[in-house]
Amino acid sequence: MAADARRKDIRVDLQIIADMIEPGSRVLDVGCADGALLDYLVHFKQVDGRGIELTWEGVNACVGSGLSVIQGDADTDLKDYPDQAFDYVVLSQTLQTMHAPRTAVEELLRIGRRAIVSFPNFAHWRLRLYLLLHGRMPMSETLPYQWYDTPNIHFCTIKDFVALCEEVGITIERSISLDHNGTQRRIRTALFSANLFGEQAVFLLRR
Repeated sequence: MAADARRKDIRVDLQIIADMIEPGSRVLDVGCADGALLDYLVHFKQVDGRGIELTWEGVNACVGSGLSVIQGDADTDLKDYPDQAFDYVVLSQTLQTMHAPRTAVEELLRIGRRAIVSFPNFAHWRLRLYLLLHGRMPMSETLPYQWYDTPNIHFCTIKDFVALCEEVGITIERSISLDHNGTQRRIRTALFSANLFGEQAVFLLRR
């Protein structure tokens, strides 16, 4: 498959993540699912890409595509990776499912020189309005589960994540929010509007 075709095949948030990664880098994709991002990075940016995925379905899909992915639990297995083993460690749409998000972010920046984290924003105006009008836990395209069967156990907002980074001394190099139409906002210069209108966010981090 041609590089341009691969680029069109991945979600817009994954394209943003890919644009943050330098060609030829060593990359670990944590919770890589079916390997869509990893496949793009390997073929379009010639990275040395590895992945860890919890589900065997995801692992099998990745291995079937020729990707170097192992089965593992990011909540328990990140500690087994050596310090600074990668240039980038990616955690895409997974932070909210982890038992200890703060520890996870710190582990990402121990394992990699930089980390890229993306997550759904629970402060989006549609979610606020739904909760106000219906009095029930909201659902959306980025949060498509009922409260009783969701894998998401630590909801957070963009402002929450920025505050966490400040608390633990993490530098935010780049930060982008995306709305339903794929419109991007720079979080650094427009935190209030990004937190209100962004359905999801992508952060590039370093120590």
